Amino acid sequence: MNDCLFCKIVAGDIPSKKVYEDENTYAFWDIAPQAPVHVIVVPKKHTPDVAHNEDLTDAQLAACIRACGKVARELGIEESGYRIINNCGEHACQTVKHLHFHVLGGVQMSEKVL
Repeated sequence: MNDCLFCKIVAGDIPSKKVYEDENTYAFWDIAPQAPVHVIVVPKKHTPDVAHNEDLTDAQLAACIRACGKVARELGIEESGYRIINNCGEHACQTVKHLHFHVLGGVQMSEKVL
């Protein structure tokens, strides 16, 4: 998508601090972190959200979850624990209409929903 922020990041048109990349996914540090570790994992192929992901193959969608685990391992939060969050739609406060997952960790999480 021409006006999609995350598509522009994946394309390199907007700079980011890359954490992980493979053929299907791209992961980068969030610019407004909510935890010591806060990384965004996106599929390289644009799809708006988890409810409308027909453009992704099962392998591309699974690659996003696998990338979350790889990011946690790479950043040293795999053993202590981490949270994966996906916001889908306006009521969930999805601000970028490109499927993405937040990987948060490095601190004890509260039971509150973020």
